[in-house]
Amino acid sequence: MPKLFNSLPLLAYFICALTFAHTNEKIVTETPPPLVVEPFTATYSVIHKSDPVGTATRALKKLADGNFEYSYHNYIEWLIFSDNRQETSILTVNNNKVTPLTYRYKRKGTGRDKFYHWSYDHNNSTATNIKDDRTISIDISNGLQDKLSYHLQHRINLITAYKTLGKKNMDKKNSFSYPVINTSGAIKNYVYQYDGEEEIILPYGLVKTIRFKREIVEKKRITYAWFAPELKFLLVKLYQVKAGVEQFEAQLTSLTLDNVKTKH
Repeated sequence: MPKLFNSLPLLAYFICALTFAHTNEKIVTETPPPLVVEPFTATYSVIHKSDPVGTATRALKKLADGNFEYSYHNYIEWLIFSDNRQETSILTVNNNKVTPLTYRYKRKGTGRDKFYHWSYDHNNSTATNIKDDRTISIDISNGLQDKLSYHLQHRINLITAYKTLGKKNMDKKNSFSYPVINTSGAIKNYVYQYDGEEEIILPYGLVKTIRFKREIVEKKRITYAWFAPELKFLLVKLYQVKAGVEQFEAQLTSLTLDNVKTKH
């Protein structure tokens, strides 16, 4: 994507396994724990220099086979620039751990079009670039994520940390690190650092948030992300700067849970 904009970093979901136990010579099926985050659809307004320039959607839905589809789509148009981007991660979540199975990325617009399609074999520690028919060995021992699934893992981690530490102690868990495999097959650590609390006004309404930042020093790029505890730490705002120049901002406009639009 041209330097003016970078992809909205922005969350996917999980499946709980059934466990069985023998009690008095009978098989008892335990009730699976409730999902930490419900399937949802969140829409955002994309802003550049205070002007709306596009929209974005992030969604999580459960599939018939029990896996989850976590997706992101944005459409941006500004002057002669356009960007239409779609990302999809098929994944599972067990015991609050997100495991990506496949990742697809498609981008059209100003500049070069791009398409990537990867699948991940966690049993054999391999990743396959389906487009190029190329398989590589990968280290999955540390909870490897794809470029979309780590957003969902971060949201789940925030929910877990909030329950464990409480609101007053969230700053003590001041950073979260995620090994992420990119579209070329390289693995890098993405780090979110706690950056304070803030009450913000969005098109969705007035929301109390905690703010994190992710800094890439070599690229002089900082991304700030706001998450709302009252919305189970949904990403509600994103702001990115590069070398001190604003790249984009995204603000939550609506949230739908179980096909019902929420009201603030």
